[in-house]
Amino acid sequence: MVKQRRQYAKEFKLEAVQLAVESERSLAEVARDLGIAPSLLHKWKQQVEKRAPATVFPGQGTATGPEDETRQLRRELERVRQERDFLKKAAVFFAQESP
Repeated sequence: MVKQRRQYAKEFKLEAVQLAVESERSLAEVARDLGIAPSLLHKWKQQVEKRAPATVFPGQGTATGPEDETRQLRRELERVRQERDFLKKAAVFFAQESP
């Protein structure tokens, strides 16, 4: 049986981190009260500290500019490599066929 991962809204994550930072309670206590793993809350906190609040937790399919461009360029590079390899094989095939 496949267990689906829980998904949390961006607002929930930001509020959980804010509660953990502003509260006098430990991170583990806040996580337990929210019903999440302490390691997950710690990970969210690190992400918020690394990025600007507007760009943290982009969501599904919403990558930041450079990340999105890199992903797109990698896909295009792979497609071009496949085309090149195919054309090389076709050239070898036709070169063998001609007398």
